[in-house]
Amino acid sequence: MIHRKSPADIVLMMEGGRLVACILRKVQEVVTPGTATSEIERIAENEARSFGVVPAFKGYMGYPSSICVSINNEVVHGIPSDQRILSEGDIVGLDFGAYYKGFYTDAAVTLPVGTISKKATRLMEVTKESLLRGIGAATEGRRVGDISHSVQSCAEENGYSVVKSFVGHGIGRSLHEEPQVPNFGEPHWGAKLKEGMTLAIEPMVNEGTDSVEVLDDGWTAVTADGGLSAHFEHTVAVTVDGPLVLTTDEEP
Repeated sequence: MIHRKSPADIVLMMEGGRLVACILRKVQEVVTPGTATSEIERIAENEARSFGVVPAFKGYMGYPSSICVSINNEVVHGIPSDQRILSEGDIVGLDFGAYYKGFYTDAAVTLPVGTISKKATRLMEVTKESLLRGIGAATEGRRVGDISHSVQSCAEENGYSVVKSFVGHGIGRSLHEEPQVPNFGEPHWGAKLKEGMTLAIEPMVNEGTDSVEVLDDGWTAVTADGGLSAHFEHTVAVTVDGPLVLTTDEEP
């Protein structure tokens, strides 16, 4: 069942989403060579506490951390630790979700660590553009497949592949709700988009194969060929006036 949100619900989700964006912006300050990923975790937890939000991921299905930190060929769900140190030239995906006033919101961004290669920069640019195209397709009357097809087309026309093992999703009272929002698919397919639907749209784009493997920690997903991967995500509401990004701290 798809749970549509009232205008008042969306206002609350926007409040929570703004805090998610603020927390992600704060942790970006330590994305520099030599930083242990455990420091990113520490800052995310401290910022969440200061804002009065509950990190959504910690303890979810046993995940041990408040933020996912995924480096280079790690697609999603990388676990922060003292032993995982950022290095010059890395790219790092940061994925953070929060529970606030009864609702969940979720966002992700991929960042450069110091100076990165042109190919890494291009991968990040295309992945972000894939997200923007997906958001642009999240309009009332269209279908989930239009979002999926927009994301996939952007990635593939630039020579990349979209991960099929992990997908976006509805979000709201629960962290994961219906419908699923794949990053691949045919236009005019799937659930019809209606006012009040709230979706986590999250392209994961690989420079090589779309195949992934999960490491022995049971969480960290990596590209099967060792190539780079990038991940961007926003929580978006479908409104009569068009898609509304909820996980931003920028003024509308």
